Amino acid sequence: MVIPKQHGAWAMLIIPFLFGIDIGQATWLHFPLFVAWFFLYLATYIWMLVVKKQATAHHKKWLAIYTFVALIFVAIPLAYKPTLVYFGLAMVPFFVVNIYFAKKKKERSFTNDVAAIMNFSLGGVGSYYVGTGAIDEKALFLFVASVLFFVGSTFYVKTMIREKNNPRYKWASWVFHIGLIVACIAAGHGWLALAYVPSGLRAIYFYGKAMSIKKVGIYEIVNAVYFALVIVMFY
Repeated sequence: MVIPKQHGAWAMLIIPFLFGIDIGQATWLHFPLFVAWFFLYLATYIWMLVVKKQATAHHKKWLAIYTFVALIFVAIPLAYKPTLVYFGLAMVPFFVVNIYFAKKKKERSFTNDVAAIMNFSLGGVGSYYVGTGAIDEKALFLFVASVLFFVGSTFYVKTMIREKNNPRYKWASWVFHIGLIVACIAAGHGWLALAYVPSGLRAIYFYGKAMSIKKVGIYEIVNAVYFALVIVMFY
């Protein structure tokens, strides 16, 4: 099988979707929807290789398989909730951004990362919608909370790897993380600030320290699990 190499994307794929189930209402339709979501992600990874003209015949074979499985499983929730198609349409502009940066071979661009985060977070809203049939305040919270966490994660990873010698990224990361915590407290959501505190601490404490990419990734997985648990427990 062809498996994406962006390990951090797995948290983005899974956590917002799980929020949609927990914050919304669980239904059996979540199973086929998640299978479709999972295989769609695998397919889009290969699509980017096609755009960059790096896809081999082996890649294209798995692209066909992943796309077929995704279409089969997404047909089930669509049969019950045809309006789910609007979530797919909402993702198109951000996917176009990803294609643009893939063509330019600038996939590590911050803008490209944010576009991907928007789509992953929209997937969480779709998960919420399939259980509740509504887009309301909770759905908006799910979306915003997810986007803010993963944007912070993007800042942090860049300051630890590709932009570790770039002071502008350092200050952007620190201001973002501290500002996010302060904003949550100022808005009267101290419990939500608690979800972002470890992110702020690691952004400042680990900056400038020599760490392997693997170690950075492991810490981010732990941080993402903590974030998810706080949201699930307190919201």
